[in-house]
Amino acid sequence: MSETSLAVSVVNEVKKAVVGKDDVIFKALLVILARGHLLLEDIPGVGKTTLALAFSKALGLSCNRVQFTPDVMPSDLTGFSLYNKDTGRMEYQPGALLCNLFLADELNRATSRTQSALLEAMEEGRVTVDGATHPIPEPFLVIATQNPAGASGTQLLPDSQLDRFSMRLSMGYPSPEDELELLRRKAGGNPLDSIVQAASHEDLARLRSEVDRVHVSDIILNYIIRLVRATRESPRLAQGASPRAAIAVAALSRAAAWTHGRDFVVPDDVKLVWTDAVAHRLILPTGAVGSTERAVRIAEGVLATVPAPRLPR
Repeated sequence: MSETSLAVSVVNEVKKAVVGKDDVIFKALLVILARGHLLLEDIPGVGKTTLALAFSKALGLSCNRVQFTPDVMPSDLTGFSLYNKDTGRMEYQPGALLCNLFLADELNRATSRTQSALLEAMEEGRVTVDGATHPIPEPFLVIATQNPAGASGTQLLPDSQLDRFSMRLSMGYPSPEDELELLRRKAGGNPLDSIVQAASHEDLARLRSEVDRVHVSDIILNYIIRLVRATRESPRLAQGASPRAAIAVAALSRAAAWTHGRDFVVPDDVKLVWTDAVAHRLILPTGAVGSTERAVRIAEGVLATVPAPRLPR
């Protein structure tokens, strides 16, 4: 089976459980291929957790899920040392992060201290407990869900946490037709049970290597830089996109190009991923209301005003 056919098989398996959200599934796949992490922000009950579990089954990934509440401790994620009286030594007990896919459900209900426990894992693929470093199995990705800011019991994620998510996506309500199909599938059992593994760890590693080899010309890199700098110079923002945002846009653009059968990135690939990769990283002035929607509009405005380059034939 070719690499592109393999990716299509993974998507088709996910679609068994997630109805009518093809764009979200496609962009979630881009995040996985680009070695990133995904933030799903939406109201409860629209399928955020189902999407994450569907990808874990289709890719054969070990998955740990934590439902975040204020009493979840950092050690629940990173693990802890426990004294073994038989050996007379402290022994490491792995935490929930020691898996391939970590599902952080309602992350913004946790305390800041617990949220910060994710940072090292997301950036470096390891956890440190009592001065000892423990690697997290490869592949590793975090899919976190959060309810919209202002919902009962929630708090804003720290800027440093948000900046480590490659994309922020929203599922949204299904159409009447899709909701009817969802009810039909639910009547026959849990759609997640019908998903079969379509790719192995080795397959995913090969797909990611293919994406890594996609060429990004200096023309495209300069286009990304101009977009990022436009956010930093915007009078409507207190803080623009970080260098990590530019790196994420480049990586996601490679993945987008690869899924379209190209070994080089074009401006349309950048445009495809730009808003979802950048909007959640933009910081509005203190006291601004409707921050999510305003940040999305500003990111879209930057994309509309910064001219895309013409690639030489």
